[in-house]
Amino acid sequence: MTPPAPKRRVTVNDVAREAGVSPATVSKALNDTGQLRPATRQSVREAAERLGFVLDGVGRSLASGRTYSVAVLTGDAIGRFSIPIMLGAENALAAGKMLVFLCDSRDDPLREQHYLRNLLERRAEGVIVTGRRTEPRAPIDAALPAVYAFAPSADPADCSVIPDDEAGVTLVVDHLVALGRTRVAHITGPASHLSARTRAEWGAARLATHGLEPHGAALFGEWSEAWGRAATEALIGHGPTLPDAIMCGSDQIARGVTERLRERGVRVPADIAVTGYDDWDVMVDGSRPTLTTINPRLGQIGRRAAELLLDKIAGRERPGIERIAPQLVSRASTLGEL
Repeated sequence: MTPPAPKRRVTVNDVAREAGVSPATVSKALNDTGQLRPATRQSVREAAERLGFVLDGVGRSLASGRTYSVAVLTGDAIGRFSIPIMLGAENALAAGKMLVFLCDSRDDPLREQHYLRNLLERRAEGVIVTGRRTEPRAPIDAALPAVYAFAPSADPADCSVIPDDEAGVTLVVDHLVALGRTRVAHITGPASHLSARTRAEWGAARLATHGLEPHGAALFGEWSEAWGRAATEALIGHGPTLPDAIMCGSDQIARGVTERLRERGVRVPADIAVTGYDDWDVMVDGSRPTLTTINPRLGQIGRRAAELLLDKIAGRERPGIERIAPQLVSRASTLGEL
């Protein structure tokens, strides 16, 4: 059989004939340039859509002097935080037909510099810098417009978008107190992590506003289910009084907590309510009962970082730190089966 002839590429001239305008008008309409009546611009775009016309990206870049590309530079090799942030950024950048690259430095400074050099060579227009921890990081060493997401820049002159952990912990404590819980323990990750310290310290401070003290000192360990089980055993195996709520610094820890409580015959939430942090679907849905937790809205962090990056590319500087308000997601581990 004779193979079908390759489909001919639709050209600007084809679109011009379809819309009844000149090729120059087509170029202006599709590239958002020139002074055209809205009806003419819309007519050209509809004609291009009917014919399946695809803009020549290379020609567009040469004509405008832009590459319409930005990068998300991360040290989060697992992608637990960087992927939702990138997806949020893509949602904001898609309207401008911007292409987004993901560059994983794996927390290696040499690899990071390699990516930055390549981005400069490829004339990327900007970069969103993110990571897996919330500690401030050193600014990137490159002449690229940059916005920092999740992990802020240590330079206050830079623009950073971060989760509001203090607001998240406030939501959790107020939720537990409203449910009548007064003996609130806290199990969290390594004391070397800013997020673990912030959640523990702010939890104690928020309890104090309700006239309450934490049920014992915060227990610092690992971001793991195994640590959640071990810490729970320490809590319920010692002392004359059990907590009536356990706040956890992550959903992984909280899942380990609920498992160990169930194994020991402690009812969740009838005897002890449990909360997590991060709203990681794999953990909250896999926990029994499902976890009440805090959604830090990583997608919104990415979207806002992208919006600020577009402003910076356009010459509108917005220095400082912007915090994204989290959301409390109430489920069975505090409310019971609904």
